[in-house]
Amino acid sequence: MIEFEIKSRTLNIGNRKGQTVYYAQPKTQQHMTVDMLVDRVMRETSLSEGDSRCALITFCNVVCDALRMGMSVDLAELGSFRLSVTSKMMDTPEEVTVEDALNTPRIVFYPKRRMRDAANSVVLTIDRSRVTAVGEAGQPGGGGSEEPGEDGGL
Repeated sequence: MIEFEIKSRTLNIGNRKGQTVYYAQPKTQQHMTVDMLVDRVMRETSLSEGDSRCALITFCNVVCDALRMGMSVDLAELGSFRLSVTSKMMDTPEEVTVEDALNTPRIVFYPKRRMRDAANSVVLTIDRSRVTAVGEAGQPGGGGSEEPGEDGGL
């Protein structure tokens, strides 16, 4: 579950300059640490703690090596990693060089259906117990939480 709080701020530029606007911002997001991941792998497999940590480190090394070689990496039900390198438009063919035309490579992750379904099934709620302005202490707001599906997105 991801819980959001309502924040407000006054716009400084544009058509709505001076208007106070409200938006949802995540309060905090849960974080799975490496220790938690290793513990979960140990519980669900016959691997020891050392084997689990070694498998994660080796997995990282193998993926990094493949990316260094320009390969995409298929991770079964998770999805795949690949590099994306965009190019700038140049006026002549001679200007198209690695240094001048190519941007820094980025890593792109494409989740497969199971992972997309997991992300789409997260419960989103909005805490209406207080409305806070960015950089200020809380201001009174409405009450209660909003159920998922009732404007629960950003």
